Amino acid sequence: MFRQLSAMLISVLFAAPVFAEDTIRIATEGAYPPFNFIDASGEVQGFDVEIAKALCEEMDANCELVTQNWDGIIPGLIAGRYDAIIASMSITPERQEAVSFSEPYYSNKLQFIAPEDSDFGPGDAAGSAVGAQRATIAAQWLEENVPDADIRLYDTQENAYLDLESGRLDAVLADVYVSYEWLDSDEGAAYEFKGDPVYDDDKIAVAVRKDDQVLAERFSEAIKAIRADGTYQAINANYFPFDIY
Repeated sequence: MFRQLSAMLISVLFAAPVFAEDTIRIATEGAYPPFNFIDASGEVQGFDVEIAKALCEEMDANCELVTQNWDGIIPGLIAGRYDAIIASMSITPERQEAVSFSEPYYSNKLQFIAPEDSDFGPGDAAGSAVGAQRATIAAQWLEENVPDADIRLYDTQENAYLDLESGRLDAVLADVYVSYEWLDSDEGAAYEFKGDPVYDDDKIAVAVRKDDQVLAERFSEAIKAIRADGTYQAINANYFPFDIY
């Protein structure tokens, strides 16, 4: 009996530990296809979700995904309802005052979209009805650069597209890769990019609480690892025919 107990104790001591901090709760929005969305079965899917799972696997951490509306996603992190945000969040100076970021896991640009038969261009934004998702760099860019526009902000990107379809907007300013997905859909078939990107230095990263630099670094190292072993590229290919890193 003593030998059996000793063997069991040795087995426990040398097993890979699962610490409380290794159960990482990750928030995403669930309304930003193809990066994060809810599928027909009610499951959260998308590029962000697959990246989150790959990072957790690389870190040998348990991963729990939760959805949170965009407006409340940083307050929820600060309040401790989850440990990280993987939801296509741009690094901005304002956000860096509230949270810490990993290194970027993809890059993006901002570009207007409007009906194909419209002569709208970026220079026409002033005086036009232009939509964007609230609390995004697209909304910030509009407010800072075309304050004379009729700027209309939406709780989700999908709702901005709906108002463009209905004719209540002249154009929408959004991330290029999100618009790329929508333009390739039946709903977006009659629309197109207008002009060149107005902002092309958008870096997307994992957000964690300000005092959790260790977790930010773990995510950064995991991002490098999945880039090095091809996992990232395989996920990228599921959504885009080009590298968005």
